Amino acid sequence: MKNLIVLVLILTTITAVGQEHSHRSSRPLTFPDIPGYKSIKTDLHMHTVFSDGNVWPNIRVQEALRDNLDVISLTEHLEYQPHSKDIPHPDRNRSYKIALQEAKDHDLLIVHGSEITRDAPMGHNNAVFIEDANPILQDKAENAFAEAKKQNAFVFWNHPAWYAQNPDGNPILSEFQKERINKGELHGIEVINMTDYAEESLALALENNLTIMGTSDVHGLIDWDYTEKGNHRPITLVFTKEKSIPSVKEALFAGRTVAVYNDLMVGREEFLAPLLQASLKVESATYAGNSNVLEIELTNITSSDLLFQNESAYTFYDSSPVFEISAGETKMLHLKTLERKSAVDLKLRALGCFVAPKIQPVVTWTFNPSN
Repeated sequence: MKNLIVLVLILTTITAVGQEHSHRSSRPLTFPDIPGYKSIKTDLHMHTVFSDGNVWPNIRVQEALRDNLDVISLTEHLEYQPHSKDIPHPDRNRSYKIALQEAKDHDLLIVHGSEITRDAPMGHNNAVFIEDANPILQDKAENAFAEAKKQNAFVFWNHPAWYAQNPDGNPILSEFQKERINKGELHGIEVINMTDYAEESLALALENNLTIMGTSDVHGLIDWDYTEKGNHRPITLVFTKEKSIPSVKEALFAGRTVAVYNDLMVGREEFLAPLLQASLKVESATYAGNSNVLEIELTNITSSDLLFQNESAYTFYDSSPVFEISAGETKMLHLKTLERKSAVDLKLRALGCFVAPKIQPVVTWTFNPSN
């Protein structure tokens, strides 16, 4: 009898442990804050079975927790409902409510959003920070945007280079979108959607003062669509005064963002440059023996591999001017300063980063070597 009780206890413990699920990932997304702002990791474009996705809303929350995200939005297509026969839901707010309930005990913010889904030239657009998705479902696209503005939504243009709507794979800013911008009804644009980075979308963002966005637009599982292929999900880093929904909304309207996908970072220089500067930690800077070769130890504290080219006044001793520092790794550089300096500028061009089409930022680290 005693042995039977012990066996039951063991089986009960194993079952309980097996039923637990972990919110930890092997490579969570990590980025440093920049001076004056917190770096908030967001994914504001994803789908569930409540539009054309393949998972229940609680899965999106669990995936976000595993990826160490701070903010997500489930942006279901308002008009496109391929699962409606199996999952009829007259309330277009339903997936948001389920996600909100799933996230209530976690440090994850859920932003209420929906996708206004039309053919070109209107295209697909996400409205986030909405109050009620139902009245945004309108016959005319103009009325949908007007209702989103009435709800003080932040609206951004999704996958503008999508070849299904633009066969050349280049975004076309239509008269409809120009009117939306002029009326204050369109505020951002995806420069990274899924695996696609569109330089032309970045150009449109800069020309029309639109906020730069990056999103996963995930329909299946993050693991299947990204992780198992060796990729991170694309995200938008939003630079906020605090971690709160009002602060994230304020920062998006102000355009304080950088879009990130793996080792690709895209943003305005005023935000991308300080992000890169904070991403490399100078562990030490010491001259080697009696030489004039300065040994600089740098650690990449982000979850992205970073590729640089030396733009300093000094050349390297024993390596190519182009080098990579993998995520979380430390690298030793040997800089030939020709004479011992009390202060040294290390100037690097970030090759995987863009502040405009084909324009890469150059970032400077200044430090005082120890002899």
